[in-house]
Amino acid sequence: MNPAASSSSSTSLRHRVARWVPCLAWPRPSPALLRNEALAGLTVALMVIPQGVAYAALAGMPLVTGVYAALFPALVAVIFSSSQRLSVGPTALTSLLVGASLAPLAVPGSSEWVAMAVWLTLISGAIQMVLGAGRFGWLLRLVNSPVLIGFTQGAAVLIAISQLPALLGFTGRTIPQVLQGGPLPDLVAIAFGLGSIAVLWLGKRLAPRFPTTMALVAGAAAISWTVNYALRGGAVVGSLPAGLPSFYWPGLLPLNTFSALVLPALMITLVSFLETASSAKIDNARAGTLWNENQDLIGQGLAKLASGFSGSFPTSSSFSRSAITLYAGAQTGWATLFSVMVVAGALLWLMPLLYHVPQAVLAAVVVTAILGLVKPASFVALWRVSRIEAGIAFGTFVLTIATAPSIYWGVLGGLLASMAHYMYRHLHPRIIEVGLHPDGSLRDRHLWKLPPLAPHLYALRMDAELDFASASTLERALTVAMAERPDLTDVCLFAQPINRIDITGAEVFGSIRRMMEAKGVRLHLSGLKLPAMQVLERAGLLTAGPMLFSYRTDAEALAALAQPEEAQRAETKGSTEADLIS
Repeated sequence: MNPAASSSSSTSLRHRVARWVPCLAWPRPSPALLRNEALAGLTVALMVIPQGVAYAALAGMPLVTGVYAALFPALVAVIFSSSQRLSVGPTALTSLLVGASLAPLAVPGSSEWVAMAVWLTLISGAIQMVLGAGRFGWLLRLVNSPVLIGFTQGAAVLIAISQLPALLGFTGRTIPQVLQGGPLPDLVAIAFGLGSIAVLWLGKRLAPRFPTTMALVAGAAAISWTVNYALRGGAVVGSLPAGLPSFYWPGLLPLNTFSALVLPALMITLVSFLETASSAKIDNARAGTLWNENQDLIGQGLAKLASGFSGSFPTSSSFSRSAITLYAGAQTGWATLFSVMVVAGALLWLMPLLYHVPQAVLAAVVVTAILGLVKPASFVALWRVSRIEAGIAFGTFVLTIATAPSIYWGVLGGLLASMAHYMYRHLHPRIIEVGLHPDGSLRDRHLWKLPPLAPHLYALRMDAELDFASASTLERALTVAMAERPDLTDVCLFAQPINRIDITGAEVFGSIRRMMEAKGVRLHLSGLKLPAMQVLERAGLLTAGPMLFSYRTDAEALAALAQPEEAQRAETKGSTEADLIS
């Protein structure tokens, strides 16, 4: 066998397999690359461990499950995802969605709560895998920027509010319980919480590459141990089980409970992958590659399955940790492998060191991480561009907060408003009467106060597809114009903006042509594109006749319309005979 052919065949096979297992395409590591990747992985691991514990508390889960979510899910995601440098693990938004979705169904931290959280994880992961395998990643584009802005900012406000009791020394109490009065706040907890926020804020600005979060947690634990904070009744993390996670099966749920999890699982799927998209686009842009959204859906879905079977909650790509991965100089997925090894080591040997960490510090970690999502100026920026879309964003924001804990209604409400706005614009396309501007372009005749192109001519342009949504509007515009101007002899449709015609559009075009022929009005078509032309030709609506004129370009149409009526008829007759001869 030819060695060259054998090598080529093996290379081709590797490329085909690498489409489904992208880690096979990683570059062979050099010592210099491994040193760089190890540093980046260590930086991210030292951030994800305390964040995982904090986000587990936000999700109402046992605290150690937050570290579980940063182990096997991260490993599976980096193996099967096309975006190599994303930090997959626990995130604030998905943790909030878990806590908010399960609040009416179980007691936080109970076995029932954990089982339902795992089912949320497994359902969401399965949905993402099906979407990715079926190449349905485009469906996620239905969520536009205004809805995402409104939801993320509403969720960020809710997350910040949920952490206020712990930050202000009322750990273990809800906002209503705090407002009802009771024991005085824990001043030491206030000092830990507000001091931690100050440290994290300064660390982010003065030393962004330094693992400030882990250093803060270690320092706070040391201070807590020194002052016997736990023995004095202070709220601390407490004992966390050491060791790697074992296989977890949540058991079967009653049908009514299972059905109550489907909608929250869909929202978790949507929100978590939008988080992934925001990071993946930056990662691929810097790498100069195209984003394979379907492969990332598969990788993220498998990561969620790994998280569920570890007894943890849904994972996603963290924008902040992914940014740190890029900032630390990570070039490949090897950085994530090093991060996973550090997390595994922490689970095996370092969990007892987290015992004395005050819960107020965890609340500070969550609040500091989430404050970057609160950007009121984005509403102002949207208002300057589009007041309707700014209204949709603000409405989503308000609905997200108003429907808490069922915050997924904010996304659904925003989606419905966006789709309604989209359909309204397509049902009311822009149709203008055009005139010739001095610069040679065709523009709105009434806006620019231009003369008609020719006497007894109605020249119009529709900036939309001719389909079921817009066809009746075009027909109505022509009917009104002919009723208001009975002296019309010609109508010219500048059709270049019409990219597509569907069956309804073809039927309406036929109705328009018959109506105009019955009234003795000639129809001129200019710049009709090939896809639209083919539809009309197959429907038999472009057959030659004395009342139909077609032009390839607007310049040809303008030249013909400027001719006297007799010359125009003669030219049309000659061109029709030439077409028949050819």
